[in-house]
Amino acid sequence: MKKGITVAGSILVDKINVIDGFPKSGELTQIRSLGRAAGGCVPNVGIDLKKIRPELDVYARGRVGADDEGEFVKQTLKAAGVDVGGVVTDGAEKTSFTEVMSVRGGERTFFTYAGASAAFGLSDIDFGSEQTEMLHLGYFLLLDKVDGGDGLEILKRAKAAGVKTSIDMVSENSDRYSVIAPCLAYTDNLIVNEIEAGKIAGIEPTAENVRKIAEKLKSLGVRERVIIHCPAFGACFDGEVYTEVESYRLPDGYIKGTTGAGDAFCAGALAGIYYGYGDEKILRTAAGVAAASLSAEDATSGVVSESETEKLIEKICKKK
Repeated sequence: MKKGITVAGSILVDKINVIDGFPKSGELTQIRSLGRAAGGCVPNVGIDLKKIRPELDVYARGRVGADDEGEFVKQTLKAAGVDVGGVVTDGAEKTSFTEVMSVRGGERTFFTYAGASAAFGLSDIDFGSEQTEMLHLGYFLLLDKVDGGDGLEILKRAKAAGVKTSIDMVSENSDRYSVIAPCLAYTDNLIVNEIEAGKIAGIEPTAENVRKIAEKLKSLGVRERVIIHCPAFGACFDGEVYTEVESYRLPDGYIKGTTGAGDAFCAGALAGIYYGYGDEKILRTAAGVAAASLSAEDATSGVVSESETEKLIEKICKKK
């Protein structure tokens, strides 16, 4: 019997630099603190899933380099309870990394090195032995082989093996979103932000257009539901019913960092889907996990169990 969730794709190290603000060209700003954390879709979503539901089996699939940072990522995943047996060590490349420049409680900018993750593809997943119920693949637009056709083939083979599929991606100012469209017919659950959703659908990504965007994406082939998150709310369209849930209003000073908030929302949504929640509860679970993640500077430290998340939301929303 299949069980658990496999999270496949991007694995990297986030090198987090907390700064006062973004300087203009030729100007300087101070880095106030430094940190290192496992990052990318696989560590962020995988670790969050184990925190939300410790009893859930979570499997990592991806590539790291044969270096200290690759070992750091694997040990971080193992310590969280994520199975790393499917993580490939690539002796030809360094572990992927991202320099995160983060304004405390505000915006952040990313400078990334593709590294070993760029070589992740179809050959790194053995569908003959894959026993999980769900496969989440991310990030599209960051992984060369996934974007080049391996992503589509991974989803096709997963569906042929009876595995429920979901995908997400990175936000990119380009015309490459067209590579996503063929994948939608093999995607059960699409989980994206409003910018990414609008780019795929070819509709201006405004809050007012989210319903129209969700309906368009569902019509392009998404099998179960389109889930879109934006700062003000989360939305879900299952082909018949459109559901919208407002984001939690957080008290002043609560937000310590926004790195990984989208992945936290994704993990909350995946947990809700896995445990058979209705669309409104999926969105509320996802919004709660995302709110919890904002209490820490890195991507996963703020995430807690589903029951603890409910208590946290009740507490902080009383303070607003």
